[in-house]
Amino acid sequence: MELNQNIAPIYEALKKLIADNTIPFDVPGHKRGKGNPLLQEFIGERACEFDVNSSKTIDNAIHPTGVIREAEKLMAEAFCADDAFLMVNGTTSAVQAMLMAACKEGEKVILPRNVHKSAINALIISGAIPVYINPGVNNELGISLGMSVEDVKQTIEENPDAKAIFIINPTYYGICSNIKEIVKIAHEYEMLVLIDEAHGTHFYFGDSSPFGGMQLGADMCALSLHKTGGSLTQSSVLLVRNENINSQYVRSVINITQTTSSSYLLLTSLDLARKQLALNGTNMINRAVELADYARGEIKKIGGYIVFSRDLINGDTIADYDVTKLSINVSNIGLSGFEMGNILRDEYHILIEYGDANNFMCVISLGDNLENIDKLVAALKDIKEKYSCEKLEIVKAEFIIPEVSVSPREAFYARKMPVLFTESEGLVSGEFIMCYPPGIPIVAPGEIISKEAIDYIIYSKAKGSLITGTEDLDNEYINILVY
Repeated sequence: MELNQNIAPIYEALKKLIADNTIPFDVPGHKRGKGNPLLQEFIGERACEFDVNSSKTIDNAIHPTGVIREAEKLMAEAFCADDAFLMVNGTTSAVQAMLMAACKEGEKVILPRNVHKSAINALIISGAIPVYINPGVNNELGISLGMSVEDVKQTIEENPDAKAIFIINPTYYGICSNIKEIVKIAHEYEMLVLIDEAHGTHFYFGDSSPFGGMQLGADMCALSLHKTGGSLTQSSVLLVRNENINSQYVRSVINITQTTSSSYLLLTSLDLARKQLALNGTNMINRAVELADYARGEIKKIGGYIVFSRDLINGDTIADYDVTKLSINVSNIGLSGFEMGNILRDEYHILIEYGDANNFMCVISLGDNLENIDKLVAALKDIKEKYSCEKLEIVKAEFIIPEVSVSPREAFYARKMPVLFTESEGLVSGEFIMCYPPGIPIVAPGEIISKEAIDYIIYSKAKGSLITGTEDLDNEYINILVY
């Protein structure tokens, strides 16, 4: 039976709770903002009123039977799934729940090496064993691509006992693998298909967008509604197809790591984002695509910049491309993506989503407008005139193909000692080191540290990238395994 997408059950229950002048003798202690005027001044009286604790009339996210459960069913229908879970610990927790629900200790999961650190963290928690596939690489742009269908097929045939395959849809730069074909192959071997769709919420609504994972037969998808769907930061959704998945077990896994004090501000934002997308999402996403295409055309007119487009599609490692990721190679200008991000921020008050050694990326989504697009274009024209210099050599970006020595879990819990990162070549890492964003590890626990990885981190740090992952906040030392 088709549900009424015009309602927002969590939001409506919260409004009634406030309208009834319900007296709070529970937590949170600020008591609708009255106990902390500074907080009320910061986020507003209305937000403080809506920051409440679970109760019978507004349900409980860890065991929903009322309005939250109703919101989950509406979310599932809107995104072509059988079930949905509202996540308030970010898509990190959704990715980890997928992997923990699919794979137990010692079981294999096939995944591309350019995964977000949340996936590798899930392997540390669960004890699952990674079987990495190196994604395709575009050496002219210095980016990793999707997984080749042939590589996936070969890896599955070599590891028929693997429990699942993990896919990114899309990558940070908008690259999509051939998910439909990968799903077909994986299901022939009774493997689950799990998709990190953190940057793909809008796929389910745009007329010219790539397809979402649930539409292509995936078993579970993790979506960051806050990234391109209009909800508050840290709010996400885990989608499930029940054919091969026990949804009740998935909820049990979620409850291992997700907070028991779910923020109703985040839950309500998910409820309202779903309603808006269900009612107006197609028009809004189509408008974002139009703006992105306009920006792409205007930036091409400037010259020098290489703007990614659907021309990249090759049917395999780039089966489709998300044009709302305004991705631009700046090597011809003589700048790195790190430097471009710094200049745009410091001199033009423009924030980008991500930059690497060769490229930068802006997300075009629901709230963008023509005026701001024109300001970005004008800034890029000005930057070219001011800063253009000798072309930079393309630097391999995003991830370094690793040599895995031990599993992430074994490495994380092993005995370790710090050494200077610049002197760590050939040693086995006991922790992560990465540029953030995007949070794709250059080195992960259990991997042998290569000279290539050391050189890339040194270069990235010198160009202004934020380096994270090590216990040493100055990034001078890295923990390595002691045998």
